[in-house]
Amino acid sequence: MGVFDTIKDRRSIRTYKDERIPKDKLEKLLEAARLAPSAGNRQNWKFIVVENEQIKNQLVTASNNQVFVGTASHVIAGIGDFAQKWHQVDLSIALEHIVLEAVELGLGTCWIGAFNEEEVKKYSRYRRTKKSSLY
Repeated sequence: MGVFDTIKDRRSIRTYKDERIPKDKLEKLLEAARLAPSAGNRQNWKFIVVENEQIKNQLVTASNNQVFVGTASHVIAGIGDFAQKWHQVDLSIALEHIVLEAVELGLGTCWIGAFNEEEVKKYSRYRRTKKSSLY
């Protein structure tokens, strides 16, 4: 598929199959973000991949009760560095790289712009453990 076709095929998907995304596909999504340009090539961002059901359900509430957030097999949250002047632009570019790669891989995505930032920040403090599926 060409780039223009990928752009044309991108849609906001709010109904997901009850399937897990294979690890190799998740790694491709994150690699797409790594390849994204950023100011000074700083890449001052982090991505948290959430597959823990309890945390996803809490993210539904934090996302203004957008129920479909909790039905996705994975949620990828991007965290920018507020100390960097262009953090919002840089992070947006990286996230859109993820979205376009998802189209290539046959995965559905939806940008979440309406959310309670302070509530979502609570979950970024989790650390990866054997019992947690939060990366």
